[in-house]
This record gives sequence, structure tokens and C-alpha cells, in this order.
Amino acid sequence: MQWTRTISARRGWFDLRLDELWRYRDLIMLLVKRDFLALYKQTILGPLWHVVQPLVSALIFSVIFGQIAKIPTDGAPPLLFYLSGLLGWNYFAACLTKTSDTFTANAGIFGKVYFPRLVVPVSIVLISLLTFAIQGGVLLALMAYFGWQGAAIHPSPWAIVVVPLLILQMAALGLGLGVLISALTTRYRDLAFALAFGMQLWMYATPVVYPLSQVPANLYPFVAANPMTPVVETLRHVVLGSGTLNLPMLAVSVAETAVILFLGILAFVRVEKTVMDTV
Repeated sequence: MQWTRTISARRGWFDLRLDELWRYRDLIMLLVKRDFLALYKQTILGPLWHVVQPLVSALIFSVIFGQIAKIPTDGAPPLLFYLSGLLGWNYFAACLTKTSDTFTANAGIFGKVYFPRLVVPVSIVLISLLTFAIQGGVLLALMAYFGWQGAAIHPSPWAIVVVPLLILQMAALGLGLGVLISALTTRYRDLAFALAFGMQLWMYATPVVYPLSQVPANLYPFVAANPMTPVVETLRHVVLGSGTLNLPMLAVSVAETAVILFLGILAFVRVEKTVMDTV
């Protein structure tokens, strides 16, 4: 008889065993289906909430920041400007906040059966992608309407290539930070409270409700260091034809994302071995 599986302890710091995610891909898709159905069970509008929420937010931003504060939108229609910014930010924020409590929210399951704990945050990133797709469809429909009305919209032919890459970066950044915070939250529960208002502050440090071109020179280095800044600006540039395309800034953002993702997964995998003793 020949052995088909060997069970051993993880020994090295970099023994992440990410190949297990592929072997448990059926479980990932099962969790995506379960969470999607559970999220809208006994609701009237169901997935339409993903349409209502960004539209209402974009309309409020158009009134407050566009008409009252008179913040320019680089020539783009205000509704499309704010909706495109929210499209990228909401996906990143969902990936981060929903994965940040992986250990505390799933302690009951983790204590009963073994499977790679990264399966849970990866499934959250995938289900958030469904929300992104729905909101992206709304943005495309509004772009068609405003274009028919003669608005100055100039989507780039490279959008079909660039947008998936930006989605991948937002997912990686949100996942990396989320699992890092999840690992730290097992010992420092204060992080869960800090994250709530920290995300609000981070949004206003990202050019979601204002263009990067309007950032004062003395604050520009701080906003540029934000890894989400070039992502949102590049998304607007390829989708609407407005926004700033800064390739060096985008390259730095990609490097920051790679480091954060690696550190987050490393901390997550190290903590998962003893998490049931601290949660």
C-alpha cells in the first residue's frame, strides 16, 4: 500500500503551502455561493442594494462636493466621476474589512474541522468581485447614457486590459491588509475598532471625491504614497478619459501591494496554528 498524503507540522517561516488553496477550490466556490445566498435571504431588493448604495452615495457627493464645495472633476460628469471612484474604493474596502475578522468570526468552524484558513478570506474577495461586477455594469450603463447626451467621455481602448489588472491589485491589497489585521486582531482587539473609522479617513486620503490634480503641493507626497491613489486615478483615466496616469506612482503602488500581501499571508499562516488558543 502506498501513502497518498503525509501530515506534518509546518517548520519554516516561508512554508505557506498556498498550493492547498487550489486543492480546496471546491470549498471556496461553496463558500462564495453560501455567503451570496445568505446575504440577500429575506430581502426585497436583493442584489439591487449594490446598485442603490453607490448611486445614492454618488448623488450625495455630487451635491456636497460638486455643487456646494465646487470641487472640479477634471471635465468628467460629476455623477460618473464619483461613481467611478466609489467603484474602486468600495471593492478594496469590502475586501479589507470583511477579511479583517476572519479568525474571530469563524472561530467556531476553525475549531471543528481542518481546511486551509486562507480559503475563507479568498472566498470573501471573490464574492466582493460579484458586487464590483454589478456596480461596474451600472457605471457602463450611465456612461452610455451620458455619452448619448454628448458628455465628454473618452474611455481608453486599453481599459479591457488595465481594469482587470487594477481589480487584481485592489483584491491583493485588500486581502493582504485584511489577513494581516485579522492575524493581529487575535491578540489586539483594539484594531477592530480602529479599522472602522480608519477606513473613513483613508477614503478621504484617496482621490475618490476629488481629483489628484487638485491636491496641494505640500500634501501631494502623502496622497501619492497612498497605494490606492494611483489605482483610483488610473481607473478613471482608462474608463472616463479623466484622471492622472502616473506610471512611476503606479509601479510604487504595485510594489507596496506585493509587500503587504506577502507580509499579510505570512502573518496569517503563522497565527493560524495557535489561533484557537487566543481567540
